[in-house]
Amino acid sequence: MATPQTGLFVAFEGGDGAGKSTQVRLLAETLRRGGLDVLETRQPGGTELGARLRDLVLHGDHVSPRAEALLYATDKAQHVDTVIAPALEAGRVVVTDRYIDSAIAYQGAGRDLGSREVADIQLWAVDGLVPNLTVVLDVGAGTGRSRRGDVHDRLEAEGDDFHEVVRKHFLALAEAEPDRYLIVDATLAPDEIHARVVARLRATGVALEVGA
Repeated sequence: MATPQTGLFVAFEGGDGAGKSTQVRLLAETLRRGGLDVLETRQPGGTELGARLRDLVLHGDHVSPRAEALLYATDKAQHVDTVIAPALEAGRVVVTDRYIDSAIAYQGAGRDLGSREVADIQLWAVDGLVPNLTVVLDVGAGTGRSRRGDVHDRLEAEGDDFHEVVRKHFLALAEAEPDRYLIVDATLAPDEIHARVVARLRATGVALEVGA
């Protein structure tokens, strides 16, 4: 499956505490002001099944690393088939908080399951659908931890070493495909981050007008 040309697909990736949900909201608001039909979503949790899987994998009892990777793949398969692909085919803009790169970085690199192996599973689950643009919000492990406060899910509770491995893999993914990724320093002010995302969208030649 290739990204339908009638829609636009943008994903925000990065470590915990990077500010992804804020940037999803800001971009959606800007695009709507430009007259575009925008769907905001997230992974895991963008479907009824996904919400159940999110609670299980992030807040339930121990889940083995391989089971964790497969649960995330299940979430993505359902999400793409029932939400993302239909929206893109209808010409909508989809903006998601996390997509396949999170699984590749967290389970492939962080859990040491093999980034190539996890990437293959994730790409199969989403039938090869990749975003037009993936924004990696880069944040150090210590900064992310301080932003998250005292409440942590299973992955957030991992140590700084784990989160630094994840961070480096996000950066490696982005650096390998600069035409499809944008890396932004997540310690910048939210409005500055948003301005850089909008500028990149305007410069990509995507056949959609980005509102001011």
